[in-house]
Amino acid sequence: QVRFVESGGGLVQPGGSLRLSCVASGFTFSNNAMSWYRQTPGKEREWVAGIPSLGSWRNYIDSVKGRFTISRDNAKNMVYLQMNSLKPEDTAVYYCNGGIKTALWDYWGQGTQVTVSS
Repeated sequence: QVRFVESGGGLVQPGGSLRLSCVASGFTFSNNAMSWYRQTPGKEREWVAGIPSLGSWRNYIDSVKGRFTISRDNAKNMVYLQMNSLKPEDTAVYYCNGGIKTALWDYWGQGTQVTVSS
């Protein structure tokens, strides 16, 4: 079955950086677009960044453009999110899933907590 395991989160000061990783299994990874999503308590999960199957372009929500970079390694079934110039409003649990803007699967991994605070 489809599985996602996210890692790389942590506590970082404003202006700092983190690199999130997600390993996927249970489907043909190289045939599917992938995205990162995030959720804060009391709010709906929101799409953050997406990359198509071959990584030929990337798309981001406006609030992270110029600061976050999504990438993927199809040989390792992994997708990454490099986050620079982090802001307190980036604090959330981050998840990966298939698709762009709309998740392909109802299954969600445990996510990885990112906390930006001084």
